[in-house]
Amino acid sequence: MFSVVRGYNILIIVIAQYLCSIYILAHNKSLREVIFDLNLLMLVLASSVTIAGGYIINNFYDSEKDLINRPQKSMLDRLVSQNTKLVFYFLLNFLAAIMASYVSFRAVVFFSLYIFGIWFYSHKLKKLPIVGNLTSATLAITPFFAVFIYYKNFEIVIFVHAMFLFLIIAMRELIKDLENIKGDLVLNYKTVPIVYGERTSKIILTILAILTLIPVYLLIFNFQIGKMNYFFYLSVILLFIFLLLLWKSNSKSHYLILHNILKFIIVAGVFSILLIDVDLVLKRIM
Repeated sequence: MFSVVRGYNILIIVIAQYLCSIYILAHNKSLREVIFDLNLLMLVLASSVTIAGGYIINNFYDSEKDLINRPQKSMLDRLVSQNTKLVFYFLLNFLAAIMASYVSFRAVVFFSLYIFGIWFYSHKLKKLPIVGNLTSATLAITPFFAVFIYYKNFEIVIFVHAMFLFLIIAMRELIKDLENIKGDLVLNYKTVPIVYGERTSKIILTILAILTLIPVYLLIFNFQIGKMNYFFYLSVILLFIFLLLLWKSNSKSHYLILHNILKFIIVAGVFSILLIDVDLVLKRIM
């Protein structure tokens, strides 16, 4: 079940939500205020169980495709029956509503719409080219909007960070389509590589990579992000390497390497939030 819900991904999201809250969204509050805020805890937990439910329903609909694209993981996931997965799915969504209700009725509405969005994406939108990719990227950053709305912090720098993250995740979704093209083709998924071809997919990825330079430039030269600028310099280097490898890639193993480069950028970005103000980190720990 841990494999089905991808617990390691959820752990990263929890860490990311707390770091964003402490160092970006609620930077004017003390560490104690943020960490011991029960409303924030409930929002983070509601996000976690909703995402876990999302992975379950996605796994449920993609079981045949995953058997082709990820045979080893799929065999592990199949140790949990489809009925058990559905029971867990409804249970997790119910828990999300209970946790959100602790915060406010608006939080319940927010997570209800989020749950519906994940289901609709898994059931319908995932098989549509471009629309599926953009929807997936949007759903991936939605948990951060829950915390963003809670703190009512509308600083422009937050939107610029979100733009960078959205572009990287959109690239990751398109790389996953290239990586899983065999299973998608067999099961008639209308993804970008299948409908428009691998070359067009690579052109779109190149455009998205170039677009990431806009938020990177703004964050480095227009906002105070401390030593986190080193992360963005590293990201530019990695994206340059990504593009070089992209145009030479023609197999699943090649696309897996590219996928891992983007995953590294995302995970490194989470922990690099601590570099925004190193002195502040030390003071808050002490």
